Amino acid sequence: MNTSPVNSAADGPHRLDPAGGCPHAANARLLERSAVAAVILPGEVEGMAVLGHDALKEFLQHPDVAKNAAHFAALQAGEIPDGWPLKTFATVQGMTTADGADHRRLRSLMSKAFTPRRVEELRPRIEALTASLLDGLEAAATAGDGVADLRTHFALPLPMGVICELLGVEAEHHDRLHRLSNQIVATDIGPEEAMAANREMVEVLSAVAAARTQEPGDDLTSALIAAREEDGDRLGPQELIGTLMLTIIAGHETTLNLITNAVRALCTHRDQLALVLAGEASWEDVVEETLRWDSPVSYFPFRYPTRDLELDGTVIPKGTPVLAGYSAAGRDTNAHGPDAARFDITRDSKARHLSLGHGAHFCMGAPLARMEGTAALEQLFTRFPDLDLAVPEPELPRHASFVGNSVRKLPVRPHG
Repeated sequence: MNTSPVNSAADGPHRLDPAGGCPHAANARLLERSAVAAVILPGEVEGMAVLGHDALKEFLQHPDVAKNAAHFAALQAGEIPDGWPLKTFATVQGMTTADGADHRRLRSLMSKAFTPRRVEELRPRIEALTASLLDGLEAAATAGDGVADLRTHFALPLPMGVICELLGVEAEHHDRLHRLSNQIVATDIGPEEAMAANREMVEVLSAVAAARTQEPGDDLTSALIAAREEDGDRLGPQELIGTLMLTIIAGHETTLNLITNAVRALCTHRDQLALVLAGEASWEDVVEETLRWDSPVSYFPFRYPTRDLELDGTVIPKGTPVLAGYSAAGRDTNAHGPDAARFDITRDSKARHLSLGHGAHFCMGAPLARMEGTAALEQLFTRFPDLDLAVPEPELPRHASFVGNSVRKLPVRPHG
Protein backbone atom coordinates (compact mmCIF):
# COMPACT_ATOMS: atom_id res chain seq x y z
CA MET A 1 0.00 0.00 0.00
CA ASN A 2 1.22 3.50 -0.82
CA THR A 3 1.28 5.23 2.56
CA SER A 4 2.52 8.70 1.59
CA PRO A 5 0.43 11.39 -0.11
CA VAL A 6 1.87 12.41 -3.46
CA ASN A 7 1.55 16.18 -3.80
CA SER A 8 0.35 17.92 -0.71
CA ALA A 9 2.95 16.50 1.67
CA ALA A 10 5.83 17.86 -0.45
CA ASP A 11 6.22 20.84 1.89
CA GLY A 12 5.29 18.90 5.02
CA PRO A 13 1.84 18.35 6.54
CA HIS A 14 -0.22 21.30 7.78
CA ARG A 15 -0.60 21.30 11.56
CA LEU A 16 -4.17 22.25 12.42
CA ASP A 17 -4.30 24.66 15.36
CA PRO A 18 -6.51 23.15 18.10
CA ALA A 19 -7.26 26.71 19.26
CA GLY A 20 -9.05 27.40 15.98
CA GLY A 21 -8.85 30.94 14.62
CA CYS A 22 -9.72 32.40 11.23
CA PRO A 23 -9.07 29.68 8.63
CA HIS A 24 -8.97 31.70 5.43
CA ALA A 25 -5.29 32.71 5.19
CA ALA A 26 -4.10 29.15 5.85
CA ASN A 27 -6.70 27.77 3.44
CA ALA A 28 -5.46 30.06 0.65
CA ARG A 29 -1.85 28.96 1.19
CA LEU A 30 -2.82 25.28 1.16
CA LEU A 31 -4.95 25.65 -1.95
CA GLU A 32 -2.02 27.19 -3.81
CA ARG A 33 -0.20 23.87 -3.29
CA SER A 34 -2.98 21.34 -3.86
CA ALA A 35 -6.69 20.63 -3.54
CA VAL A 36 -5.80 17.93 -0.98
CA ALA A 37 -3.52 18.50 2.02
CA ALA A 38 -1.84 16.25 4.57
CA VAL A 39 -2.68 17.50 8.07
CA ILE A 40 -1.67 16.80 11.65
CA LEU A 41 -4.66 16.52 13.98
CA PRO A 42 -4.53 17.03 17.77
CA GLY A 43 -2.55 14.28 19.49
CA GLU A 44 -0.20 13.96 16.48
CA VAL A 45 -2.81 11.95 14.57
CA GLU A 46 -2.11 11.97 10.82
CA GLY A 47 -4.98 12.87 8.53
CA MET A 48 -5.88 14.59 5.29
CA ALA A 49 -8.13 17.50 4.30
CA VAL A 50 -9.90 17.99 0.98
CA LEU A 51 -9.91 21.72 0.26
CA GLY A 52 -10.63 22.31 -3.42
CA HIS A 53 -14.25 22.69 -4.54
CA ASP A 54 -14.18 20.14 -7.34
CA ALA A 55 -12.09 17.64 -5.36
CA LEU A 56 -14.41 17.98 -2.36
CA LYS A 57 -17.52 17.52 -4.49
CA GLU A 58 -16.01 14.33 -5.94
CA PHE A 59 -14.89 13.09 -2.52
CA LEU A 60 -18.26 13.67 -0.79
CA GLN A 61 -20.05 11.39 -3.25
CA HIS A 62 -17.27 8.88 -3.93
CA PRO A 63 -18.43 5.24 -3.66
CA ASP A 64 -15.14 4.21 -2.02
CA VAL A 65 -15.41 6.66 0.86
CA ALA A 66 -17.09 5.62 4.14
CA LYS A 67 -18.34 7.38 7.28
CA ASN A 68 -18.29 4.41 9.68
CA ALA A 69 -15.29 4.43 12.03
CA ALA A 70 -14.78 0.71 11.36
CA HIS A 71 -12.74 2.08 8.42
CA PHE A 72 -10.62 4.45 10.62
CA ALA A 73 -7.32 2.55 10.60
CA ALA A 74 -5.64 4.24 13.58
CA LEU A 75 -8.76 3.89 15.72
CA GLN A 76 -9.11 0.20 14.93
CA ALA A 77 -5.42 -0.30 15.71
CA GLY A 78 -5.97 1.12 19.21
CA GLU A 79 -3.91 4.25 18.52
CA ILE A 80 -6.66 6.78 19.38
CA PRO A 81 -7.04 7.32 23.15
CA ASP A 82 -10.26 7.96 25.04
CA GLY A 83 -10.69 11.68 25.45
CA TRP A 84 -9.24 12.50 22.02
CA PRO A 85 -11.11 15.75 21.23
CA LEU A 86 -12.40 14.54 17.86
CA LYS A 87 -13.34 11.01 18.94
CA THR A 88 -17.06 11.75 19.30
CA PHE A 89 -17.22 12.74 15.63
CA ALA A 90 -15.93 9.27 14.75
CA THR A 91 -17.74 7.06 17.24
CA VAL A 92 -21.15 8.60 17.97
CA GLN A 93 -23.88 6.38 16.55
CA GLY A 94 -26.14 8.16 14.10
CA MET A 95 -26.58 9.34 10.53
CA THR A 96 -23.20 11.07 10.26
CA THR A 97 -21.31 7.85 11.04
CA ALA A 98 -23.49 5.40 9.11
CA ASP A 99 -23.15 4.02 5.59
CA GLY A 100 -25.38 2.20 3.13
CA ALA A 101 -28.53 0.57 4.49
CA ASP A 102 -27.91 1.83 8.05
CA HIS A 103 -27.62 5.39 6.79
CA ARG A 104 -30.76 5.08 4.67
CA ARG A 105 -32.69 3.63 7.64
CA LEU A 106 -31.69 6.46 9.98
CA ARG A 107 -32.20 9.14 7.35
CA SER A 108 -35.66 7.79 6.58
CA LEU A 109 -36.64 8.07 10.25
CA MET A 110 -35.29 11.63 10.50
CA SER A 111 -36.71 12.83 7.20
CA LYS A 112 -40.24 12.98 8.64
CA ALA A 113 -39.22 15.96 10.78
CA PHE A 114 -37.71 17.88 7.89
CA THR A 115 -40.30 17.54 5.13
CA PRO A 116 -41.03 20.78 3.23
CA ARG A 117 -44.49 20.84 4.83
CA ARG A 118 -43.14 20.44 8.38
CA VAL A 119 -40.47 23.10 7.82
CA GLU A 120 -43.02 25.51 6.35
CA GLU A 121 -45.28 24.91 9.35
CA LEU A 122 -42.45 26.22 11.53
CA ARG A 123 -42.32 29.59 9.73
CA PRO A 124 -44.84 31.45 11.96
CA ARG A 125 -43.08 30.16 15.09
CA ILE A 126 -39.66 31.19 13.72
CA GLU A 127 -40.89 34.67 12.81
CA ALA A 128 -42.60 35.16 16.20
CA LEU A 129 -39.54 33.92 18.10
CA THR A 130 -37.29 36.19 16.01
CA ALA A 131 -39.41 39.25 16.83
CA SER A 132 -39.42 38.38 20.53
CA LEU A 133 -35.65 37.89 20.61
CA LEU A 134 -35.13 41.26 18.91
CA ASP A 135 -37.08 42.86 21.75
CA GLY A 136 -34.64 41.16 24.12
CA LEU A 137 -31.63 42.30 22.08
CA GLU A 138 -32.81 45.91 22.21
CA ALA A 139 -33.49 45.69 25.95
CA ALA A 140 -30.02 44.22 26.56
CA ALA A 141 -28.43 47.02 24.51
CA THR A 142 -30.39 49.66 26.43
CA ALA A 143 -29.14 48.16 29.69
CA GLY A 144 -25.58 47.91 28.33
CA ASP A 145 -24.84 51.46 27.15
CA GLY A 146 -26.19 50.69 23.70
CA VAL A 147 -24.18 47.46 23.22
CA ALA A 148 -25.38 43.83 23.36
CA ASP A 149 -23.92 40.47 22.34
CA LEU A 150 -25.90 39.40 19.30
CA ARG A 151 -24.89 35.74 19.66
CA THR A 152 -26.13 35.47 23.24
CA HIS A 153 -29.38 37.37 22.78
CA PHE A 154 -30.34 36.47 19.20
CA ALA A 155 -28.21 34.21 17.00
CA LEU A 156 -28.05 31.38 19.59
CA PRO A 157 -31.57 31.23 21.14
CA LEU A 158 -33.30 31.32 17.74
CA PRO A 159 -31.95 28.03 16.25
CA MET A 160 -31.64 26.40 19.69
CA GLY A 161 -35.27 27.21 20.44
CA VAL A 162 -36.45 25.89 17.07
CA ILE A 163 -34.46 22.63 17.07
CA CYS A 164 -35.39 21.87 20.69
CA GLU A 165 -39.05 22.50 19.91
CA LEU A 166 -38.75 20.12 16.96
CA LEU A 167 -37.20 17.51 19.24
CA GLY A 168 -39.47 18.09 22.23
CA VAL A 169 -36.63 19.24 24.51
CA GLU A 170 -37.74 21.34 27.48
CA ALA A 171 -36.45 24.93 27.73
CA GLU A 172 -34.69 24.13 31.02
CA HIS A 173 -32.10 22.09 29.07
CA HIS A 174 -31.27 24.67 26.35
CA ASP A 175 -28.34 26.53 27.97
CA ARG A 176 -26.78 23.30 29.23
CA LEU A 177 -27.07 21.63 25.83
CA HIS A 178 -25.41 24.59 24.12
CA ARG A 179 -22.53 24.56 26.62
CA LEU A 180 -22.04 20.82 26.10
CA SER A 181 -22.29 21.17 22.31
CA ASN A 182 -19.54 23.79 22.44
CA GLN A 183 -17.31 21.44 24.41
CA ILE A 184 -17.97 18.52 22.08
CA VAL A 185 -17.02 20.50 18.94
CA ALA A 186 -14.01 22.16 20.64
CA THR A 187 -10.65 20.92 19.40
CA ASP A 188 -8.54 22.43 22.21
CA ILE A 189 -10.25 20.53 25.03
CA GLY A 190 -8.42 18.14 27.38
CA PRO A 191 -9.22 14.39 27.62
CA GLU A 192 -11.00 14.56 30.99
CA GLU A 193 -13.14 17.53 29.92
CA ALA A 194 -13.99 15.85 26.63
CA MET A 195 -15.12 12.63 28.29
CA ALA A 196 -17.06 14.52 30.98
CA ALA A 197 -18.89 16.59 28.33
CA ASN A 198 -19.87 13.46 26.44
CA ARG A 199 -21.08 11.73 29.61
CA GLU A 200 -23.14 14.76 30.64
CA MET A 201 -24.63 15.12 27.16
CA VAL A 202 -25.71 11.47 27.24
CA GLU A 203 -27.26 12.02 30.69
CA VAL A 204 -29.26 15.05 29.55
CA LEU A 205 -30.48 13.39 26.37
CA SER A 206 -31.35 10.18 28.23
CA ALA A 207 -33.52 12.31 30.53
CA VAL A 208 -35.16 13.90 27.49
CA ALA A 209 -35.81 10.47 25.95
CA ALA A 210 -37.25 9.20 29.25
CA ALA A 211 -39.58 12.21 29.48
CA ARG A 212 -40.82 11.70 25.92
CA THR A 213 -41.29 7.97 26.58
CA GLN A 214 -43.52 8.81 29.57
CA GLU A 215 -45.32 11.67 27.81
CA PRO A 216 -45.07 11.37 24.01
CA GLY A 217 -45.76 14.52 22.02
CA ASP A 218 -45.87 15.77 18.45
CA ASP A 219 -42.08 15.91 18.22
CA LEU A 220 -39.20 14.06 16.59
CA THR A 221 -37.95 12.37 19.78
CA SER A 222 -41.39 10.85 20.43
CA ALA A 223 -41.58 9.70 16.81
CA LEU A 224 -38.12 8.08 17.01
CA ILE A 225 -39.06 6.28 20.25
CA ALA A 226 -42.33 5.07 18.72
CA ALA A 227 -40.44 3.74 15.68
CA ARG A 228 -38.04 1.89 18.00
CA GLU A 229 -40.85 0.33 20.02
CA GLU A 230 -42.82 -0.74 16.95
CA ASP A 231 -39.81 -2.58 15.59
CA GLY A 232 -36.86 -3.28 17.87
CA ASP A 233 -34.47 -3.26 14.93
CA ARG A 234 -35.44 0.21 13.78
CA LEU A 235 -33.41 2.30 16.22
CA GLY A 236 -31.22 1.09 19.07
CA PRO A 237 -30.86 3.01 22.37
CA GLN A 238 -27.38 4.29 21.48
CA GLU A 239 -28.57 5.31 18.02
CA LEU A 240 -31.42 7.26 19.59
CA ILE A 241 -29.11 9.21 21.91
CA GLY A 242 -26.52 9.64 19.13
CA THR A 243 -29.17 10.90 16.74
CA LEU A 244 -30.47 13.42 19.29
CA MET A 245 -26.92 14.59 20.01
CA LEU A 246 -26.07 15.08 16.34
CA THR A 247 -29.37 16.80 15.61
CA ILE A 248 -28.97 19.27 18.47
CA ILE A 249 -25.34 20.09 17.66
CA ALA A 250 -25.84 20.35 13.88
CA GLY A 251 -29.28 21.92 14.28
CA HIS A 252 -28.15 24.95 16.24
CA GLU A 253 -24.35 25.39 16.01
CA THR A 254 -24.30 25.74 12.23
CA THR A 255 -27.26 28.14 12.03
CA LEU A 256 -25.84 30.14 14.94
CA ASN A 257 -22.58 30.53 12.98
CA LEU A 258 -24.45 31.29 9.75
CA ILE A 259 -26.40 34.17 11.33
CA THR A 260 -23.31 35.48 13.15
CA ASN A 261 -21.12 35.34 10.03
CA ALA A 262 -23.79 37.01 7.89
CA VAL A 263 -24.17 39.89 10.34
CA ARG A 264 -20.38 40.33 10.49
CA ALA A 265 -20.21 40.31 6.69
CA LEU A 266 -23.00 42.86 6.23
CA CYS A 267 -21.66 45.18 8.92
CA THR A 268 -18.23 45.22 7.24
CA HIS A 269 -19.68 45.44 3.71
CA ARG A 270 -22.26 48.20 4.04
CA ASP A 271 -22.57 48.47 0.25
CA GLN A 272 -23.92 44.91 0.17
CA LEU A 273 -26.37 45.64 2.99
CA ALA A 274 -27.56 48.72 1.10
CA LEU A 275 -28.36 46.55 -1.94
CA VAL A 276 -30.70 44.35 0.09
CA LEU A 277 -32.35 47.22 1.95
CA ALA A 278 -32.96 48.90 -1.44
CA GLY A 279 -34.55 45.71 -2.81
CA GLU A 280 -31.76 45.14 -5.36
CA ALA A 281 -30.82 41.78 -3.81
CA SER A 282 -32.56 39.37 -1.45
CA TRP A 283 -31.92 38.07 2.04
CA GLU A 284 -31.69 34.63 0.43
CA ASP A 285 -28.76 35.99 -1.60
CA VAL A 286 -27.08 37.05 1.65
CA VAL A 287 -27.54 33.60 3.18
CA GLU A 288 -26.11 31.77 0.15
CA GLU A 289 -23.13 34.10 -0.21
CA THR A 290 -22.37 33.83 3.51
CA LEU A 291 -22.50 30.03 3.29
CA ARG A 292 -19.95 30.19 0.46
CA TRP A 293 -17.73 33.02 1.67
CA ASP A 294 -17.58 32.20 5.37
CA SER A 295 -18.92 28.67 5.83
CA PRO A 296 -20.31 27.94 9.33
CA VAL A 297 -18.16 24.80 9.36
CA SER A 298 -14.49 24.96 8.47
CA TYR A 299 -13.24 21.35 8.62
CA PHE A 300 -15.81 18.63 9.24
CA PRO A 301 -14.61 15.20 10.55
CA PHE A 302 -14.51 12.42 9.25
CA ARG A 303 -14.63 10.27 6.15
CA TYR A 304 -12.34 7.30 5.37
CA PRO A 305 -11.27 5.89 2.00
CA THR A 306 -11.98 2.16 1.86
CA ARG A 307 -9.03 1.76 -0.53
CA ASP A 308 -6.05 3.93 -1.51
CA LEU A 309 -7.78 6.78 -3.30
CA GLU A 310 -6.22 9.24 -5.72
CA LEU A 311 -7.88 12.65 -5.68
CA ASP A 312 -6.62 15.54 -7.80
CA GLY A 313 -3.21 13.87 -8.11
CA THR A 314 -2.83 13.11 -4.39
CA VAL A 315 -3.14 9.62 -2.91
CA ILE A 316 -5.17 9.39 0.29
CA PRO A 317 -4.23 6.07 1.92
CA LYS A 318 -6.94 3.61 2.90
CA GLY A 319 -8.26 4.20 6.43
CA THR A 320 -7.02 7.80 6.71
CA PRO A 321 -9.30 10.18 8.66
CA VAL A 322 -10.24 12.90 6.18
CA LEU A 323 -11.67 16.34 6.91
CA ALA A 324 -14.09 18.06 4.51
CA GLY A 325 -12.67 21.57 4.07
CA TYR A 326 -15.85 23.57 3.51
CA SER A 327 -14.42 27.02 4.28
CA ALA A 328 -11.55 26.43 1.85
CA ALA A 329 -13.79 25.12 -0.94
CA GLY A 330 -15.99 28.19 -0.63
CA ARG A 331 -13.10 30.47 -1.56
CA ASP A 332 -11.47 28.22 -4.17
CA THR A 333 -10.62 30.54 -7.07
CA ASN A 334 -10.73 27.64 -9.52
CA ALA A 335 -14.44 27.26 -8.81
CA HIS A 336 -15.59 30.73 -7.82
CA GLY A 337 -13.29 32.96 -9.86
CA PRO A 338 -10.30 35.19 -9.05
CA ASP A 339 -12.44 37.31 -6.69
CA ALA A 340 -13.58 34.33 -4.60
CA ALA A 341 -12.31 36.03 -1.43
CA ARG A 342 -14.71 38.96 -1.98
CA PHE A 343 -18.14 39.03 -0.30
CA ASP A 344 -20.57 39.75 -3.16
CA ILE A 345 -24.26 38.90 -2.78
CA THR A 346 -24.85 39.58 -6.50
CA ARG A 347 -22.31 36.90 -7.47
CA ASP A 348 -23.40 34.70 -10.35
CA SER A 349 -21.26 31.66 -9.64
CA LYS A 350 -21.71 28.56 -11.76
CA ALA A 351 -20.19 26.48 -8.95
CA ARG A 352 -22.72 26.18 -6.13
CA HIS A 353 -21.16 26.16 -2.69
CA LEU A 354 -20.80 22.86 -0.79
CA SER A 355 -21.22 24.27 2.74
CA LEU A 356 -24.33 22.16 3.41
CA GLY A 357 -22.69 19.02 2.07
CA HIS A 358 -23.21 17.02 -1.11
CA GLY A 359 -24.35 13.54 -1.99
CA ALA A 360 -26.02 11.02 0.33
CA HIS A 361 -25.06 12.99 3.46
CA PHE A 362 -26.34 16.39 2.25
CA CYS A 363 -27.61 18.33 5.27
CA MET A 364 -31.19 17.28 5.94
CA GLY A 365 -31.84 20.49 7.88
CA ALA A 366 -30.71 22.77 5.03
CA PRO A 367 -34.20 24.18 4.28
CA LEU A 368 -34.75 24.90 7.98
CA ALA A 369 -31.34 26.59 8.35
CA ARG A 370 -32.00 28.72 5.28
CA MET A 371 -35.44 29.73 6.58
CA GLU A 372 -34.05 30.64 10.01
CA GLY A 373 -31.15 32.59 8.52
CA THR A 374 -33.35 34.52 6.12
CA ALA A 375 -35.99 35.36 8.74
CA ALA A 376 -33.33 36.40 11.26
CA LEU A 377 -31.48 38.74 8.90
CA GLU A 378 -34.59 40.28 7.37
CA GLN A 379 -36.18 41.13 10.71
CA LEU A 380 -32.87 42.21 12.30
CA PHE A 381 -31.87 44.72 9.63
CA THR A 382 -35.42 45.87 8.88
CA ARG A 383 -35.79 46.80 12.54
CA PHE A 384 -32.20 48.02 13.03
CA PRO A 385 -30.89 49.15 9.60
CA ASP A 386 -28.02 51.05 11.27
CA LEU A 387 -26.91 48.08 13.40
CA ASP A 388 -23.13 47.91 13.52
CA LEU A 389 -20.30 46.11 15.28
CA ALA A 390 -19.30 47.58 18.64
CA VAL A 391 -15.65 46.52 18.23
CA PRO A 392 -13.44 46.23 15.12
CA GLU A 393 -14.08 42.94 13.32
CA PRO A 394 -10.45 41.66 13.60
CA GLU A 395 -10.67 41.95 17.40
CA LEU A 396 -13.64 39.58 17.75
CA PRO A 397 -12.68 36.39 19.69
CA ARG A 398 -12.66 33.33 17.43
CA HIS A 399 -14.05 29.85 18.11
CA ALA A 400 -11.67 27.52 19.96
CA SER A 401 -12.14 24.93 17.22
CA PHE A 402 -11.11 24.26 13.65
CA VAL A 403 -14.48 22.54 13.12
CA GLY A 404 -16.84 25.46 13.71
CA ASN A 405 -16.00 28.70 11.89
CA SER A 406 -17.18 31.86 13.61
CA VAL A 407 -16.59 34.14 16.58
CA ARG A 408 -17.54 33.48 20.22
CA LYS A 409 -19.03 36.92 20.81
CA LEU A 410 -20.57 39.54 18.56
CA PRO A 411 -21.06 42.82 20.43
CA VAL A 412 -23.26 45.13 18.36
CA ARG A 413 -24.95 48.51 18.61
CA PRO A 414 -28.50 47.94 17.31
CA HIS A 415 -28.93 51.65 16.65
CA GLY A 416 -25.57 52.10 14.99
